[in-house]
Amino acid sequence: MKKIVILISGRGSNMQAIVQAAKTEQWAAQIAAVISNRADASGLEYAATMGIPAVVVPSKNFTSRDAFDAELKMVIDQFSPDLVVLAGFMRILTTPFVEHYMGRMINIHPSLLPSFVGLATHQQALDAGVKIHGVTVHFVTPELDHGPIIDQAAIPVFHDDTVDSLSHRALEQEHIIYPRAVKWFIDDKLSIVDQRVRVELH
Repeated sequence: MKKIVILISGRGSNMQAIVQAAKTEQWAAQIAAVISNRADASGLEYAATMGIPAVVVPSKNFTSRDAFDAELKMVIDQFSPDLVVLAGFMRILTTPFVEHYMGRMINIHPSLLPSFVGLATHQQALDAGVKIHGVTVHFVTPELDHGPIIDQAAIPVFHDDTVDSLSHRALEQEHIIYPRAVKWFIDDKLSIVDQRVRVELH
């Protein structure tokens, strides 16, 4: 049975979607821990109510990214995860940390990568006037928001859309494709060939 550690910084709605999918679909996997860099992350309460260890590694207590990432890595590795899932974890991770989990750490980004990397992606989409926006699940690499793409979902952009309306529709798709991508990993359906992800569904 594979072990999953999920990192959050806030309410962890994607974490909740993954936990629910694992329970409903009876995955051959265990959510070993939910870890946050913020003690006030409301998602920790949800994890605790589900019987999942909820752990805080307060980023504000560290004077450097290197020091925080070193401590975070030590805490994560206590749970021996097969997969580390970033679910609204609002930290830019250092290269040594990312390389330690290369090929077994994934993230969801609120755009159709490689478009609109970084923050404020919905505003970026509106400013660019695109007609199609979306979300992307990808493997994490040292280059921000540039890892091999596992899955994507597209949403239309309407003339009267706002950041809030786009964000709402995008989040609905995140809650569909993120659990699906995690399940593919758990079931050994994913492989990376020439920086492209192959999904073996048959």
